[in-house]
Amino acid sequence: MKDKILDKLIKEEIKRQQKTINLIPSENYASPEILEVMGSVLINKYSEGYPGKRYYPGNKIYDEIEVLAQERIRRLFGLGKNWHINVQPYSGSPANLAVYFSLIDFGESIMGMRLDAGGHLTHGHRINFSGRAYKAIQYGVDLGDGLLNYDDIESLAEQRQPKIIVSGATAYPREIDFKRMGKIARRIGAYHVADISHIAGLVVAGLHPSPFADCDVITFTTHKTLRGPRAAVIICREDLADRIDRSVFPGIQGGPHNNQLAAIALMAFQDSQASFKNYQKQILKNAQVLAESLQDKGLKLVTDGTDTHLMIIDLRPLGLEGKEAEGLLERAGITANRNSVPGDMSPQNPSGIRLGTPAITTRGMKEAEVKQIAIWIAELLLKKSKPMAVKKQVEALCNKFPLDY
Repeated sequence: MKDKILDKLIKEEIKRQQKTINLIPSENYASPEILEVMGSVLINKYSEGYPGKRYYPGNKIYDEIEVLAQERIRRLFGLGKNWHINVQPYSGSPANLAVYFSLIDFGESIMGMRLDAGGHLTHGHRINFSGRAYKAIQYGVDLGDGLLNYDDIESLAEQRQPKIIVSGATAYPREIDFKRMGKIARRIGAYHVADISHIAGLVVAGLHPSPFADCDVITFTTHKTLRGPRAAVIICREDLADRIDRSVFPGIQGGPHNNQLAAIALMAFQDSQASFKNYQKQILKNAQVLAESLQDKGLKLVTDGTDTHLMIIDLRPLGLEGKEAEGLLERAGITANRNSVPGDMSPQNPSGIRLGTPAITTRGMKEAEVKQIAIWIAELLLKKSKPMAVKKQVEALCNKFPLDY
């Protein structure tokens, strides 16, 4: 029997996605093939355990799927057998928590980037499990230029002696020096964990420094620049494999979501094609053009630009709050999320807007369209243009770049 109410809501969401410009850097559009795998019969099976070591019968095919996902991820990142791959985490936050759980005891210390500097909740924020089960040490950025000061990070690490140092971010627009962070961690005998959820696609394409030579563990989500399902992966040194696996299952999760595992395998296959590197290059081109265009029109960006797929507009010179600016853009058909800027005291009332280019690049938009988007953002935030007038133009542009569903 068809559920008319739910069917209507799904159709409305399809329409919303079709008619809006998505600049949220943590979102993207999965391919129709991945959507099909996610909705397949693979959801019908329990597969607690790991390939060859399941707690339920009937898992031969699922063993093959999970091994396929692992090996395709290995090839995608060009890794040898000295790295172990776990594809079972349901999403990025459980992946990070599983890593902490495997490496240190509750009450020991982790060191990660502060939320206002661009870090993630799971990097030790006080309201998150990572900041409550562990002693959190938080490093920030220079309040003048918004950049990481690695000398300050090293001094803090030597002073506080954390057991884990987390590098990576959710809202830091510049390249991260994983090599320097690795040296700091080794000097004090800490584990170095890199969260590359946002930049994984750039790393695969060779467009961002890789963390693998300088880390003990790497985590990433698969739905941002990798354009896959909502899921996550943990990659660790082979000597940590048993600890990581036991931490994921039975430590914090039950059986894996087999449709997710298959979708990760398909994602890795899609991302291994030559066109994927070109896609990542276009993401960076679009981000550079968006950043330059916004600044040319008088908007201030944190760090005065970007090296990656994302940027943060600092709204303080405009006297706007993040929530207000987010609402203006959304009413005009442009989705971009409010975000803290360096020095913000509360993530509930941030002073910035976070923008990114993966989703619009997936739609096929390039530099000309990005320049037009920058004009609309400037009109809305600087000239107080009426959102509904801009929305009509946004929808016309979106109609030229339809989604595949």
